[in-house]
Amino acid sequence: MSYQQDPNNDSENKDQKDQNESQDSNENRPQGENGQGGPGGPKPPTVFSRSSLAWIVLAGLVVALLITLSSGSGNGMPIAWNEFQNYAKQGAFEPGSITVDDSNISAKFKPGATGLPQGLTPNSRVTVKSVSTFQLTSYTEKLDDLGIVYKNEPSNHLLTSLLISWGPLILIAFLIYFFIFRSIRAAGGGPGGMLGQFGRSKAKMLNKEHSKIRLTDVAGIDEAKDEVSEIVEFLKNPKKFQRLGGRVPRGVLLMGNPGCGKTLLAKAVAGEADVPFFSISGSDFVEMFVGVGASRVRDLFKQAKENSPCIIFLDEIDAVGRRRGTGFNSGGHDEREQTLNAILVEMDGFESNDQVIVMAATNRSDVLDPALTRPGRFDRQIVVPMPDLPGRFEILKVHAKKIKMGPNVDLEKLARGTPMFSGADLEAIINEAAISATLLNKDFVEQDDLEEARDKVKWGRARKSAKIEEDERRVVAYHEAGHAVITHFDPDADPVHKVTIIPRGQSLGTTHMLPEKDKHLYSRKQLLAMMRVSYGGRIGELKYTGDMYNGTAGDIRQASNIARSMVTEFGMSEKAGFFLYAPTENDNPWEHGDSFSNETNKLVDDEIRDLINTTYKQAEQIIEDHAQQVEDLAQALLKYETLNSEEVQLLMDGKKLEKATVADILAAEAKNKKAEEEKEKQDAAETQSDTDPDTPSTGEPATA
Repeated sequence: MSYQQDPNNDSENKDQKDQNESQDSNENRPQGENGQGGPGGPKPPTVFSRSSLAWIVLAGLVVALLITLSSGSGNGMPIAWNEFQNYAKQGAFEPGSITVDDSNISAKFKPGATGLPQGLTPNSRVTVKSVSTFQLTSYTEKLDDLGIVYKNEPSNHLLTSLLISWGPLILIAFLIYFFIFRSIRAAGGGPGGMLGQFGRSKAKMLNKEHSKIRLTDVAGIDEAKDEVSEIVEFLKNPKKFQRLGGRVPRGVLLMGNPGCGKTLLAKAVAGEADVPFFSISGSDFVEMFVGVGASRVRDLFKQAKENSPCIIFLDEIDAVGRRRGTGFNSGGHDEREQTLNAILVEMDGFESNDQVIVMAATNRSDVLDPALTRPGRFDRQIVVPMPDLPGRFEILKVHAKKIKMGPNVDLEKLARGTPMFSGADLEAIINEAAISATLLNKDFVEQDDLEEARDKVKWGRARKSAKIEEDERRVVAYHEAGHAVITHFDPDADPVHKVTIIPRGQSLGTTHMLPEKDKHLYSRKQLLAMMRVSYGGRIGELKYTGDMYNGTAGDIRQASNIARSMVTEFGMSEKAGFFLYAPTENDNPWEHGDSFSNETNKLVDDEIRDLINTTYKQAEQIIEDHAQQVEDLAQALLKYETLNSEEVQLLMDGKKLEKATVADILAAEAKNKKAEEEKEKQDAAETQSDTDPDTPSTGEPATA
């Protein structure tokens, strides 16, 4: 399907056409297939084109090389000089067949010759090959002494040796020229060549019919929707905005965390705006050949201008839009920098009547080049945030429309239990719940399916079939009990959602915590509480098992990262002060060494270690003060394997749990299964007795 240019540009196109008609240039005339001239274009060559002549030369070179090699092998089977001399003495060679040239001595056996070596027959030829000049003189003198007649032939091996030695190199050079250099030149915009399509844009052009997503399908990011709606309105009715002298924004940059809906928002724009929509990823610009990325950028913007008004969408633009002059490849010849330069030039080259809008999406806006994000290129920078509670509820409702939900489903409750979940996470929860309900042969999705799907998306799938030794289960139980007790009794920690020793994802057990509300800021007290919770596992297993295990590696990493960030980035250390010690994106590690003195580095290390030691001692004190709760919780985990927040609260209050254990549940399931099997057997027996009248019914004596 083709698109016509904007009718407002007819006058400009006519002037350009008149100018082009005054030039005798091939590229200003219609082109047919394979770049040949169409009507009014240049006439094709009548005899041979340069390309055809080159192919003929290449074919002739190959044929000559093959003929030379085959003729070189026609001198016969190579034998040693001593054997040749003995056959000559015996008169085994045909008279007059012995020939001598610059490097070979050859002869032909006469008919009826006997005593020939294996593989040779009468009338076959033999040769003494690769004879040096000194050896050749010596051999011919011996032939003269023996009175053997031979003839000297003029040497024709010079051409043969040249072709054998240089022919393959020339052939390879021709192949490289035709299949590499010629194709790379074509990739820069010329026609033809095996790789000639490399320089063309890989962007996919969509329109309203191709995209089924509308802005009504996007929820939870109302402000971002409002801003892109203005872009859609401008494309539909540009004169409305130009009435007061306004112009269309050159570019719109969508920024936000992964899964927040940046690409979905762009697809919705494609569905709403009745204009061509060119979509391409940043990684599609860069290939193995230099200059391909810049060529594709030029081709993309050329297509866009021809189909104006339209939208160009560059997904993951940070793949080519990173800040120049940083990293190891800081030279001006880096392929990504050439591609970025081409994007900058093209976005500056928009005319006032070019209704082309560039939309881009990235989750690393901090690494983008400042020249790319300045006004005039990306005029609008739209932040697509993580959805809040109302936003999550709206997103869940949008995705739940496609799923058959049960009467007990409470999406608002699920939204409250999914803080800091992205839109992609919420969509995955609905999908996983539908899959789980289908596998359980349910008629609809229930709340339990949604809760399990949330845990699966957030923390991984439960591996209930994993076999763990009893001593390892005990270590995991005390480890998770330590986490849970500190989480419960530390007032600055998030509340416990669930504790389990069932392996889930990469962990053998987990303590799930969910904040009560959305958090955008973390205080110093909250960060210290997170560190104390991280130490609870190691303290619990060390206190109650007497040993340390490698399962705490993730906890140590988390606590260390928090402490380091507090000192080097957040300015939460009194001695280190309000100062940034962490490296920034602008720092080039290849050009600068350590910018701090040894004393400053030691101060930072001491402050980090002091935070870790202090919070570790505080966590030890919490475990010591609530040792009984740790023991009760660990025993309950060994018995029940999974505890929810209400059950953890009962144990922390010193109460007992009254619920079936895992063994009880398995025994009940086995009992029910056995009862169902017996009932099926009884039903089958009754059915058989009803169909067979000769079979006595139950309680009736059989008659003879």
